[in-house]
Amino acid sequence: MNLFNSEIMQQMFLSHYIFFTAILFIGAFVTTYILIPKVILVTNAKKLSTPVNSRSAHIIPTPSFGGVAFFTTLILLISLIQSMLSYFGGNNIIAGLTILFMVGLKDDLVISTAKVKLIGQLIAASFVIFLPQLQIVTFHGFLNIYEISPIFSIPLALILMLAIINAYNLIDGIDGLAGIIGIIICSIYAVIFFFTKRDFSFLICVAVIAILGAFLRYNLSSGTNKIFMGDSGSLIIGFLLGFLTLRFLTIDSFAILNYELKSENRLIFVVAILFIPIFDTTRIIISRLLKKQNPFTADRNHAHHILIDLGLSHVKASVLLGFLNIFIVLVFLLLGRYYSSIIMTMVMGLLFLLFTYLFFALKTRKIKYKF
Repeated sequence: MNLFNSEIMQQMFLSHYIFFTAILFIGAFVTTYILIPKVILVTNAKKLSTPVNSRSAHIIPTPSFGGVAFFTTLILLISLIQSMLSYFGGNNIIAGLTILFMVGLKDDLVISTAKVKLIGQLIAASFVIFLPQLQIVTFHGFLNIYEISPIFSIPLALILMLAIINAYNLIDGIDGLAGIIGIIICSIYAVIFFFTKRDFSFLICVAVIAILGAFLRYNLSSGTNKIFMGDSGSLIIGFLLGFLTLRFLTIDSFAILNYELKSENRLIFVVAILFIPIFDTTRIIISRLLKKQNPFTADRNHAHHILIDLGLSHVKASVLLGFLNIFIVLVFLLLGRYYSSIIMTMVMGLLFLLFTYLFFALKTRKIKYKF
């Protein structure tokens, strides 16, 4: 019996769902856990560590090529998963990941311009936004909008992909934050895809959770084993989060045990799931534009920088923002089954304003609090 025959593998997977999921998780975790020290070794040997500057969150030169381990593990696992499940979009995802990995790796080595990174993101996103299973054809009644013309479907998917990739990339500013937020987002999507039997997307979530879990072991280290995910890591994880978001938006309906969210709140629920990346990026861009600055200019106005400046450690700031993301999701799970999308949009707007003021007050010390 050929165990690598796709039909046999698919039958075995369906018969032993939990077992294969556990094997995938362990395989992703162990592979990443083993690869990262090798990446650190080569980086140090070739003197390619990220130097310390005025905006650095680290105090000694640190490797920033965690994405190398991410990419290697993901390519192996996605190839296996798509073969096992006969999913024909896997190669498109691999192509997109490869483009963004190359763009991110170049940026980690010699710094890329915003234009080059944007072009890379456009090319990468184009590999998935045309997949039939990712076509957003309805808003399910969000703000009384139902059917969407194919003319707007592709641009909408492209905008969502670019927004999520860049938002996730921008929160990668302190130890642990991108890893923790990525795990939270993928855990929520994993539960949804598990109950809606979207096996490919579910296993992608499991793989990313395992990879980021192994990465956090080194990212939160204070010794010579410390590493950052770098742009090569944050761009490809952001790309996968974008893919998972499009997949979520194209599910007809979903119910988790006895819970069912109003269909019209699907889009605003995505904002809740991705709250920290979306909130922080939106706040930063608006702040810079109001100051007549380039929105891509680096500064220390991110939410995580504000918390660090108040005295929190990287771990505490990352965990706090993670809990904030979970809190927003729970609020929307609680209210989203009862109230219309108009009300839920107003609630999200109020939460954005509330937390914008809170971080502004903490930044300007109008709220005097020292952690």
